[in-house]
Amino acid sequence: MSRIGRMPIVIPKGVQVTINGAQVTVKGPKGELVHSVIPRITVAVKEGHVIVARADDERPTRALHGLTRALLNNMVVGVTQGYQKSLEIVGVGYRVQPSGKHLALNVGFTHPVEVTPLPGITLAAEGTNRIIISGVDKQLVGQMAATIRGMRPPDPYKGKGIRYVGERIRLKAGKTAAGKAKA
Repeated sequence: MSRIGRMPIVIPKGVQVTINGAQVTVKGPKGELVHSVIPRITVAVKEGHVIVARADDERPTRALHGLTRALLNNMVVGVTQGYQKSLEIVGVGYRVQPSGKHLALNVGFTHPVEVTPLPGITLAAEGTNRIIISGVDKQLVGQMAATIRGMRPPDPYKGKGIRYVGERIRLKAGKTAAGKAKA
């Protein structure tokens, strides 16, 4: 048995889990999420817990057992607490400005880059160099953060660009340091 897959998911107060065939719907104070479960995995609600079980011991089914449980747990956490990622902008003249629900990024291009949030995602600017991405779906929050970071990833030589808060960038030595080592 999968160690993660066999652990029950505790349903907190204010959260409602409904199962309709292969569709699992989780409603909570922050929103609602839906997930489709493959036919070889069964999901049941018993005594305030969500139980995930599998029909057989084939390799693909074993792999999806723990994954399904983890996804359902992320849904429960998302509708109760929500998820959040923070990005910081490093560089001279690099900044972020809120414009309604969108963000305008000045990150070294000739024009400001307009960032439109995905449905269910909230973008906020904290100061001029920090972006806060929040939402109920963990996957969408991570996707939005990766998309924004991909607009100007950190430069390996100077370290400027958009990075996750707490991300450590290993800087490379420039050409002058490499030339002195040969001589």
